[in-house]
Amino acid sequence: MSERPHLLIVDDDREIRGLLAQYLEKHDFRTTAVADGKEMRRVMERSHVDLLVLDLMLPGEDGLTLCRELRSRSQVPIIMLTARGEDVDRIVGLELGADDYLPKPFNPRELLGRIKAILRRTAHAPRDPSPESVRGFSFGGWRLDTVTRTLKETSGREVALSGAEYRLLAILLAAGNRVL
Repeated sequence: MSERPHLLIVDDDREIRGLLAQYLEKHDFRTTAVADGKEMRRVMERSHVDLLVLDLMLPGEDGLTLCRELRSRSQVPIIMLTARGEDVDRIVGLELGADDYLPKPFNPRELLGRIKAILRRTAHAPRDPSPESVRGFSFGGWRLDTVTRTLKETSGREVALSGAEYRLLAILLAAGNRVL
């Protein structure tokens, strides 16, 4: 990676977001910090992210749901960073696709070490397609555009979807033939 790696921090605690961003920027990372899944999606649609630091307990969609959704369409490394440190929470997070799991409170140097280790392992892995090239899914005469969040028939007629309907359809289509 010739440019500074871009880390996306998703945590609803403003203080933790700010401190993490500041600490990681001092260690030569470019950071974007957001409070929820909606903002996370917006950032990921507009820019390449090298690693995601994801809190488990978020307003709206929780970190496990976001992790599952991301993993169905992306190989971006994910470190779960959360106050829920029970064994079962760690196991579920890892099974849903997180690359690592660090319970709060945590040592920032340990998080930095884990980030660097994951980025070393993934430095030569193929990157996810650019956000501009991933536009959605086609199925049975329909097209779901994941950038504009619209559903259209091949004739061009657009069908209105609620937020929940869009998310459900996107998750089902991203899973392909896998049972969810």
